[in-house]
Amino acid sequence: MLSFEQKLENYAELAVKVGANVQPGQTLVVNAMIGAAPLVRLIVKKAYEVGAKLVKVNYSDEVVNRIRYDLAPDESFLEPPKYYAEEVTELAEQGAAFLTILSSNPDLLKGVDPQRISNYQRTYGAAMSKYRQYQQADKMSWTGLAYASPDWAAKVFPDIPKEQQVDKMWDAIFQAVRADLEDPIQAWEDHIETLQLKSDELNQKKYHKLRFTSPGTDLTIELPEGHIWAQAGSHNEKGERFVANIPTEEVFTAPLKTGVNGTVRSTKPLSYGGNIIDNFSLTFENGRIVSFSAEQGEDTLSRLISMDEGSHYLGEVALVPYRSPISESGILYYNTLFDENASCHLAIGSAYAFNLEGGKTMTPEQLQEHGLNASITHVDFMMGSKELQITGITRDGREEPVFIDGNWA
Repeated sequence: MLSFEQKLENYAELAVKVGANVQPGQTLVVNAMIGAAPLVRLIVKKAYEVGAKLVKVNYSDEVVNRIRYDLAPDESFLEPPKYYAEEVTELAEQGAAFLTILSSNPDLLKGVDPQRISNYQRTYGAAMSKYRQYQQADKMSWTGLAYASPDWAAKVFPDIPKEQQVDKMWDAIFQAVRADLEDPIQAWEDHIETLQLKSDELNQKKYHKLRFTSPGTDLTIELPEGHIWAQAGSHNEKGERFVANIPTEEVFTAPLKTGVNGTVRSTKPLSYGGNIIDNFSLTFENGRIVSFSAEQGEDTLSRLISMDEGSHYLGEVALVPYRSPISESGILYYNTLFDENASCHLAIGSAYAFNLEGGKTMTPEQLQEHGLNASITHVDFMMGSKELQITGITRDGREEPVFIDGNWA
């Protein structure tokens, strides 16, 4: 049995060699909360060991972030992060790799004026539009992973003694990302190969539409001509593979922007903007959200949907079987990086260019002409369950099961 230190070392190695796949002479940019410093230092060491030219670390502090939301003047949230956006965009153009470590308290901004949060997200999203275009076209390597913070652990495991919560959180993370195995690198190679086989199968089918039905959900999603099913193992413009999410269990594609009709109901809470949105449903007509409701966080959901015109539409449809490691753990993480890999999910906002044949080299205007959605935001929400049925519909109207009772048919 591996020690905690060995598992953390494995985790850092996965981040550098599988996630970002840092190359000799490359710059790595690490974004993290200050509490994640022990993992950051390991990642920095591993990156230099594989030949990184420079590892640039950007720390932030969620306590400081909360103080700003409580005390800064309103205009503070309308100022775009111009210099940061310019820097990361330039680094992306130079071929840097990007690694983000998530650890925030899901309730960090509970009680904050939602308008302030919305203003910040809209301003930030607009400033980062060029960088996001690069990211969604796989121009550079990028990845995300998590760090067990006390506040997050307390949210996920409220019923166990406080002194055990962080350890329990780490156990859950290590298991989900395979860092508790003797050879996690090989385990990830095998896992990516399995996901690729599933996406290859769907690409051969070339479904015209998918229909989702479960309690509260009856939704039909048309897929654009030339759509591509992908998995998190992607290739940047130099042909180097990286894995955008650690963990990952999904295969996904882009919907036709105007081809979504019906109603979908969430099956897990969504942690968004430091608040929780729960038990919500969205109704679509010709792709656009025309009505919505939520038992918790409806105001936050409203502001997400009204972020821009593109946030009224979907940019991703992802399939994850109910019988998958994170789902079977029974843990609700209140963190989309994990929860989206326990459940089929959709994303409000922008689509990935690589989900369309030739999309990586298209302009934003060309992508939109081919039916992909554009937005300053991209937010996944979970709608899968063991009751979910998915039917694939071919161009000639033939129907066949894709999911039966939450799992691959």
